[in-house]
Amino acid sequence: MTDFDLEALVHLEETFYDDGYQDGFAHGRIHGLIEGRALGREKGYEMWEEIGFYEGFAMLWQSILLREGKQEGRAFQHTKQLLNLISRFPRVNPSSVESSSSPAAGEDDAEVITDIPKLFRQIRSKYKALCATVNVRPKEFDPSPNQSY
Repeated sequence: MTDFDLEALVHLEETFYDDGYQDGFAHGRIHGLIEGRALGREKGYEMWEEIGFYEGFAMLWQSILLREGKQEGRAFQHTKQLLNLISRFPRVNPSSVESSSSPAAGEDDAEVITDIPKLFRQIRSKYKALCATVNVRPKEFDPSPNQSY
């Protein structure tokens, strides 16, 4: 008669469970990364579509006010402030930049890390203030998944 390892038989179910868990975890990690990138790309496009509209709107009104010689008015100040906020909005993915390069000596982390939702709210508020100043009805953005370009 051959020796039979009873200990391995007792833990057989647990061994299969652990193997399945590890395989599922690795599979989920890969697919989660892929789905996360796709969602990030989609949301980033939506945000930049809105930011681009605000930038174009501010540049248009800035040029109109410059042509009319109204550089001292409140509307002109709102356009400058809006364009300043838009210029502070990150143009690259901060997480991929952090991994490839470290901040230069002397830079503090506050300059590297930007609170994107807070900045986005400030841009929207400044846009609405500019609209109120120039007496234009603000455009409300509601991105729908069925939009085609």
